[in-house]
Amino acid sequence: MVPTQPPLDNANYALEKLRALLGDGDFGADGKLPTERALSELLGIGRRAVRQALEVLEAEGAVWRRQGSGTFVGQRPEALASDVGAIVAGTDFMEIMEVRLRIEPQLAQLAALRAKPSELVRMRELARKITESDDADARELWDGALHRQIAQSARNQLFLTIFDVINHVRQNEAWQNIRERARTDGGNTIAYAQHAGIIDAIAARDPAGAGEAMRQHLLMLQERLIRATSLDVIEPAAALGEVEVAS
Repeated sequence: MVPTQPPLDNANYALEKLRALLGDGDFGADGKLPTERALSELLGIGRRAVRQALEVLEAEGAVWRRQGSGTFVGQRPEALASDVGAIVAGTDFMEIMEVRLRIEPQLAQLAALRAKPSELVRMRELARKITESDDADARELWDGALHRQIAQSARNQLFLTIFDVINHVRQNEAWQNIRERARTDGGNTIAYAQHAGIIDAIAARDPAGAGEAMRQHLLMLQERLIRATSLDVIEPAAALGEVEVAS
């Protein structure tokens, strides 16, 4: 009979088990993995095999290590931070909105399935802070925090990493200015109501409703951004026409 138990030092088997663990595990806010010894005991695999498998995962960017602190899920923050600036510099607001529309409704759907009661309380608190903010910087800060809390509640580390790349553009002053212009003419009031609708759907464990509420929220923002940026083109053109007529 062929033995079904793989060798304890089978690194390929260890890699397979660690991939499954990364896909299924909830490692907390800091994304820290158990120690090599704990992983060895948990998976029933030798520490040498676990160490080799972690080296492969680190090379792939699935985990990163900090000397004396441990191993963490995802790409090393310093490497990601250096890449994000180049990514953001090479894009524009409409590209950002196109990507947001593709991933944030899915994040809201997952949050409706996975959000903890304490996270729902946090979402409502963040939404309240948005409505109470009396300046653009504060509104942008709390708005970003709310959307990130929803992304965190989805419990998908890869999705969260992508979200953070997109969310990085909020630090751009030009983005904040144009977002504030897009919120005029009742835009804030509508956005506040949409935030409440998204959170209500997540609290009701309604993935389809949460995803659609998020999609409608982002579509409204996209439309207002298009209008705001169109003014940058229309107004100079109109001014040029006035000059030509005057001459």
